[in-house]
This record gives sequence, structure tokens and C-alpha cells, in this order.
Amino acid sequence: MSDPTMSGAGPTVSPRRIGAAPQTAPQRGPAGIDGPTVFDIKDANVFYGAFHAVKGVNFTVVKNEITALIGPSGCGKSTLLRSLNRMNDLIPGARVEGTVSYHGKNIYDPGVDPVEVRRRIGMVFQKANPFPKSIYDNVAYGPKIHGASRTERDGIVEDSLKKAALWDEVKDNLKKSALALSGGQQQRLCIARTIALQPDVVLMDEPCSALDPIATARIEELMVDLAKQFTIVIVTHNMQQAARVSDKTAFFSTEVNERSDTRTGVLVEFDDTQRIFTTPADQRTENYVTGRFG
Repeated sequence: MSDPTMSGAGPTVSPRRIGAAPQTAPQRGPAGIDGPTVFDIKDANVFYGAFHAVKGVNFTVVKNEITALIGPSGCGKSTLLRSLNRMNDLIPGARVEGTVSYHGKNIYDPGVDPVEVRRRIGMVFQKANPFPKSIYDNVAYGPKIHGASRTERDGIVEDSLKKAALWDEVKDNLKKSALALSGGQQQRLCIARTIALQPDVVLMDEPCSALDPIATARIEELMVDLAKQFTIVIVTHNMQQAARVSDKTAFFSTEVNERSDTRTGVLVEFDDTQRIFTTPADQRTENYVTGRFG
């Protein structure tokens, strides 16, 4: 992967591809990675003006794994997720301190193009947000802007819809409005639109929160399949979902500033998903995954 500057214990569900938890103390951070590192986050702090939203986050994201961010509302999960592709740049007063390295390059270094960062690190949002265009045009929009020919776009649309497990449902109605699709289909269309630009990473911010159990199951199956080609980071409030689909889990909580009555998100524990849900190292994690708080 070239430089992005581009000069221009609770649930007992077995997580995917994770075996029995070793009895030794869990390793954390870079020493515990299992493959090529995509993100190496070191002492990351996120501010909105004077408000310290997320404090001192350290963890790594490994290629072709699913990393889940869990924790109670207001603990900074989505804020941290948006920091991974500089979406917070769009919020006045937001800033990130520390290091967010992507393939060894700090994406917040001067000269790094945030637009190129967002192309390589795509985002799927909590609520499906298809454009008021046809199914075809939704998926072809990004490639068209980047200069793909009509023939190239045809291939990209078909390939992306197949990868999003939607092609068989819409292939005969590509000119149909995307807004006529069901909620689950719209979310899969948004995933297809994201991967049409061939990103390296797909960030997902509670992609199933507005979906019924059947549509949720389809998205979860899709995530596991997509992880063969993409690296995925997901924010979820559904602990069973994190246990079912993720390889690594980061548990966030909050610290309360009694003087200002504000809450700052902190990373409590990051480890293999199975360890987080069966033998967590921190009592706060155990309390959360067993439902004692949160």
C-alpha cells in the first residue's frame, strides 16, 4: 500500500476464526497482532473545541480482521471510528492529537490528503443513506467521479452488488429508485457503494441498529465474507454481534469530570474477542459484558 499523501463473563458465542483462549495473560497492542498492521493508534486524543471527547487510545487493527468497538453510549466509539478516516475534520473545532498510523503513515500529518484517506478508508453509516438516484447510479457514482468509463462502471456495479450480496435481488431493476428498497437492502446498497471505490478498509458505524433480526443476520454474514478482502472496523451496541463476527474487540467506557460534569471516552481493554467475552482482564469490562452496567 502506497503513501496516502498521494502527492496529488458474558455471551459464550464463539467469535469467528478464534480458537480457545490461552490461559496466559492476554497481550495487548502491537505485541499481540497476528498479521500485517493496517492501523497503529498511539495515544490518540479527540477534542471538540475545549471538550476532551476521547483520551489516550492505543490499539492496532490487523489486515483482513474485523475489529469491534463496544461500550456504553457516549463513550467515544463513533468519535474514534470517524477519526480513522478523518471524518471529524468536517466538524468545526474538532481535532485529533497523538498518532493514527495507516500502513505506517500518520493520516494527520501535514500534506496528507483527507479526500484520498476517505477513499481508501470507506465509511458505512448507522442509517442507510442511499442517494435519491437509481440503484445503478448509487453504486456507479464514485467510480464515475474518478473517471471510470461506462463499460468499467457496468462491471464495477455488478461486482460491488455481488460482493454486497444484493445483485440477485436487484439485477433486473437497476434503474429502480434506491429509495424503494427495504431498509436492509438499502444498507447493503450503501456497502456496495462504499466498496465500489475499492477501499482498503471499511468502517461501519452501527450498521444494523435500524434493522430487523433477519436483515441484521444478512449484514453480519456479509461482514464476515467481506473481511476476506477488506479490513473492517465496526461500532456496535450489540454485544452478541461483536462476539459473533469480530476477531478483536475494544471496550470503551467513560471517565466523569465532576468539575465540568462532562464525560471523556477511554479505552479500557483491547484483546481477542473471545478473551474479552470470557476472561476479560479488567473488572469494568466484565461488568459490561455480563450486563452489570451499561
